[in-house]
Amino acid sequence: MTSISQRFESLRKNNQCALIPFITAGDPNLESTAQALQILDSNGADFIELGVPYSDPLADGPVIQAAATRALKKETRLAHVLEMAQEITPSLRSPLILFTYYNPILNLGIQPFLKQIAASGIKGLVVPDLPLEEASELLNSATQVGIETTLLVTPTSSKERIEAISQQSQGFIYLVSVTGVTGVRSQLQGRVKDVLKEIRNVTNKPIGIGFGISSPEQARQALNWGADAVIVGSAFVQRLAEGTPQQGLETIKTFCQELKASISVANIR
Repeated sequence: MTSISQRFESLRKNNQCALIPFITAGDPNLESTAQALQILDSNGADFIELGVPYSDPLADGPVIQAAATRALKKETRLAHVLEMAQEITPSLRSPLILFTYYNPILNLGIQPFLKQIAASGIKGLVVPDLPLEEASELLNSATQVGIETTLLVTPTSSKERIEAISQQSQGFIYLVSVTGVTGVRSQLQGRVKDVLKEIRNVTNKPIGIGFGISSPEQARQALNWGADAVIVGSAFVQRLAEGTPQQGLETIKTFCQELKASISVANIR
């Protein structure tokens, strides 16, 4: 499996915007998660963000919080998630990006955690509650085992902070499209377009827009603003949880195809 940076380089050469779906591991169960990863990989995903269920997900809205609660009730733990990932990653084209909070990393220890996720085939890492000022140890250690750690920029980030995050972020820069938690939104904040330009002024690293994108129209808007990737979470998690597990898998297959089609036309900047 290629690295995050290598995949983005290939997409850029072909003038393509990346699609990054997010799902919560263990919801409705780990078997369905493994199937969902394969379905997304085959139907338009360029990367896949895999959320580790956590009891206090501060950055997540109600849809993903509920999914994490259901997964935890079924005793889904990090070890189970990584075991599943290790089995499935050899068959995936899309690099996996692990989304987890910092407390589980500290509990396990930074070095053991990174060794375990690298051994499972994970290529990227997003830790939403890790501030830039405390990120250096994780960033440096992750690089040594081939993991690229992506940092987040928000619509309220200052120019100085945008520049600092842009310098440190690995793989790509995660631009949060809303002030607040994840979740389905009816429209994207116009401020995001301006922040994207500010990031572009200080780095040539790829920029992904996430938190709030829930439709093909919004994905296309992010593309038109200049995004290198669109990240869609709650809309996938919600669809996967509806009906039977098989019905959920069929629904996210169609949704993934629709999203990819919406950003696969010639880029309009």
